[in-house]
Amino acid sequence: MADRRLQVFHAVAKQRSFTRAAEALFMTQPAVTFQIRQLEEQYRTRLFERRTGDVALTPAGELVFSYAERILALNDELDTRLAELSGEVSGQLLIGASTTIGETLLPQLLGEFDALYPRVRARLIVGNSETIASRVAERTLDIGAIDVESALPGLDSTACGEEELIVICAPDHPLAKSSRVSPRTLVGYEYISREPGSGTRACIETYFRESRFSVEDLKTQMELGSPESLKRVVASGLGFAIVARAACEIECRLGTLVAIQLNPVLRRRLFLIQSADRFRSRLVTTFFEFARRRLGEMQS
Repeated sequence: MADRRLQVFHAVAKQRSFTRAAEALFMTQPAVTFQIRQLEEQYRTRLFERRTGDVALTPAGELVFSYAERILALNDELDTRLAELSGEVSGQLLIGASTTIGETLLPQLLGEFDALYPRVRARLIVGNSETIASRVAERTLDIGAIDVESALPGLDSTACGEEELIVICAPDHPLAKSSRVSPRTLVGYEYISREPGSGTRACIETYFRESRFSVEDLKTQMELGSPESLKRVVASGLGFAIVARAACEIECRLGTLVAIQLNPVLRRRLFLIQSADRFRSRLVTTFFEFARRRLGEMQS
């Protein structure tokens, strides 16, 4: 029911970018620009100051934004309450997940949820933890599942289990015969890293700092944006990587990769995140409780 132009305006204001707002809304940039232009014509004022690299709200834009937040929140609540009159758990659910969780844990979990609630239309968006947290905070996702606790304001984080991170390397790599390996040993070998913004990378950086080393001590050969590309590079023998154990089970069974436990053991917590002040529908609450329980069981 809310004016689409107001939704587009809200996304641009949150993203501080027409391009990023278009990506979040699955629109083209010209379509976003057109919607903003129409809104500015309606209010007969400029809402954004265009700057190099980003945009900023004008004083009029700040006023519109404060009302847009409330209008869109009430619109979501109205749609949800009307849908819930039927007594069924149904509707569209937008879920975000960090790359590792999205590729290893969420497919099974979503399959189980669909079997219980066939009238729910779930859509899974996969990105690094930083991206998912930002989109939940911007309310373009209902729930996020990430592998590092977010420091963004306005988010509620709930721990829902933990998983182990391990070293992987090619079968002919010098580390392959080790049963356990320490940070001190790893700094002598070429390292394949995840990209900035990755929860896995943040966890590894903390681990090395606590071991009195720094990631700068590692011989980083390249940074890659997904576990799949990282595993392929490691299998080629270029270096070692550190990944979630669940992310490399198939390759280790096939013998294309070797898994080595870290010493001391490295574990990280998994988190479900929601916007702190967004209305939570029966659908969102039902999925949240289901995911919290199942993610804990899957990692126990």
